[in-house]
Amino acid sequence: MSSTTPTPPPSSLTERRKSETRMEIARAAAGLFVRHGLRATRAEDIAQAAGIAPRTFYRYFATKEEAVAPLYAAGAQRWVEAVRAAPADAGVLHALEQGVRHTLTLGVGVSASSWEWVRTLLRLAEATPSLRRVWAEVCQASERLLGEVLAERVTRVGVPGAAGVTGAAGVTGAAGAPEVSAEGRDNVAAEPDPAPTATPRTPPAATPHPPHAATPHPTPAATPELRFAAAVASAAVRAALEAWAAGDCPVEGPDGPAELALRNLTALRDFPWGP
Repeated sequence: MSSTTPTPPPSSLTERRKSETRMEIARAAAGLFVRHGLRATRAEDIAQAAGIAPRTFYRYFATKEEAVAPLYAAGAQRWVEAVRAAPADAGVLHALEQGVRHTLTLGVGVSASSWEWVRTLLRLAEATPSLRRVWAEVCQASERLLGEVLAERVTRVGVPGAAGVTGAAGVTGAAGAPEVSAEGRDNVAAEPDPAPTATPRTPPAATPHPPHAATPHPTPAATPELRFAAAVASAAVRAALEAWAAGDCPVEGPDGPAELALRNLTALRDFPWGP
């Protein structure tokens, strides 16, 4: 699996630890890129800032540019999961709009200072082909996931509680929540000026195996029409973010990323959502 591909929630303690380490490295890399620029930052600098050895860095990422992929992917994952978590009686376009408001509104999981990180990282992606490729791969993977989520909503026709093509697999709790820790930590910048140091890590304690969960229903395949809709919706959000990042407008207001994305989504207002 590509290091730029959004991944499902880790299912074991080892996988969770790896996921946490990837995000720690990503935050360290982003902080250095924002403060010193991409060119002046080496992989060894990122490793030192993250409190790991350089060889450990290369176990997780092949290049310094790939190190920020988890941050790009976290935002993309939140957008898709917010669409999935929209109320069951919401139409598809309404679910997309709710996902935008949930993901791109100031303070909902991302602080004002972190939005400036987002602006800088997107500007770096625009100016640097190697980082632009990482951003593009994350966007493409997010588009595929969004197509699956739209297929889930549309194919719920006839299921009790689903209203026509507006039905959805209701998801509550962590699935649609902002990526903020129990202490309220931001999902982008862990600290305003992070300077993490290496700390000894003890192996996780053994835990009993959880009870067997019910077998999930297979994810319905997105039709060509829904793949197209997912591509348009994803492009609407991506273009809004990139247009906002290219300027100096605040996050809130008519020229902020949320309002820009909502205006872009009107292109799907008359889309035939039926299965």
